Amino acid sequence: MASAYTPGLTVSGDLFVRRLRRLPIKGDVLVKVGDHVEPDSVVAVAMLPGVLQTMKMADKLGIEARDVPSVFPLKPGAKVTKGDVIAETKGLMGFFKTKVEADFTGTIESVSEVTGNVLIREPSIPVEINAYIKGRIVDVLPDEGAIVETRAAMVQGIFGVGGERVGTIRVAANSPESVLEADHIHESDRGKILIGGAGMALSAIKKAASVGVIALVAGGLRDEDLINFLGYDIGVAITGSENIPLTLVVTEGFGYLNMAQRTFDLFRSLEGKEASVNGATQIRAGVIRPEVIVPLPLDQAESVRAADVFELTVGTPIRMIREPYFGELGTVTGLPATLQVLESGTEVRVLTAKLPSGEEVTVPRANVEIIASN
Repeated sequence: MASAYTPGLTVSGDLFVRRLRRLPIKGDVLVKVGDHVEPDSVVAVAMLPGVLQTMKMADKLGIEARDVPSVFPLKPGAKVTKGDVIAETKGLMGFFKTKVEADFTGTIESVSEVTGNVLIREPSIPVEINAYIKGRIVDVLPDEGAIVETRAAMVQGIFGVGGERVGTIRVAANSPESVLEADHIHESDRGKILIGGAGMALSAIKKAASVGVIALVAGGLRDEDLINFLGYDIGVAITGSENIPLTLVVTEGFGYLNMAQRTFDLFRSLEGKEASVNGATQIRAGVIRPEVIVPLPLDQAESVRAADVFELTVGTPIRMIREPYFGELGTVTGLPATLQVLESGTEVRVLTAKLPSGEEVTVPRANVEIIASN
């Protein structure tokens, strides 16, 4: 039987998940192999150098640049606080002195007799990396970070915005076909991850943000609603760093698209459990998928480890990831061995798939991804 391999979206009730938690610069790792961590546990910390600020001392004192060192008593390394008097001219017979206060808090880095400027380095900025998921440290990268492993249920989405957050799952939609509306969201949903069906209305997104919901997950999202909520068109860059109060994850695609039944059923089984969610998405080289991870007790039945590739065979459930069938679900019905010529003249490997409507379509294998589950 013909087969192939292609990346897939994971929808699993039980598997092992590992996440690398790495600092942007070298710092101190605070955990060791075997440590158990919570999502908010700090695993590593580094100090980013503060901003280097310039004070035009010659101009402020009304003197020549070469005279600044003689009236500026502080040396490199001295600490200053904003508002402190840090320089003073002698004046005329003790009168008409000019005083200069520090514009910034920090450390004197240099005093130049060429430019007449004083450089002040603002305090270092601490950067902390937390564990993100509840689990166990399985590896440590000296001076950089650590790898956290957890046994979990996980759902990967096709697109998302917003960063890492932790909350409790509540299924707010009645079915995979229903759209999450504002009246589905309550004041008691603060701190929760709400699961919708076919989509999330703009009114629901705005109410969720005002109530304090930390994430919305649904089958689809209309492009115009996303632009309205963000205030700009997000384009094709990596997402996840948007300055928004909640994370949005869609499991099927843009528009209102029914959430896959198996995905919806999995969320139902996880209702009330704490989950980690991340909307970060990158669809080009180095694919990053938005995700919802729900840690499971370690004493349950055997788990399987998530693979990086999944076998594509007849009967495999798939999702179309390019037009004209973007977001459509289907089941592989055939994997022709011979290449087929597209309208562009390119020869590619294709597959045939049956859509929920019963229609059978032929698409390039590169235009689909497996819905991986167990």
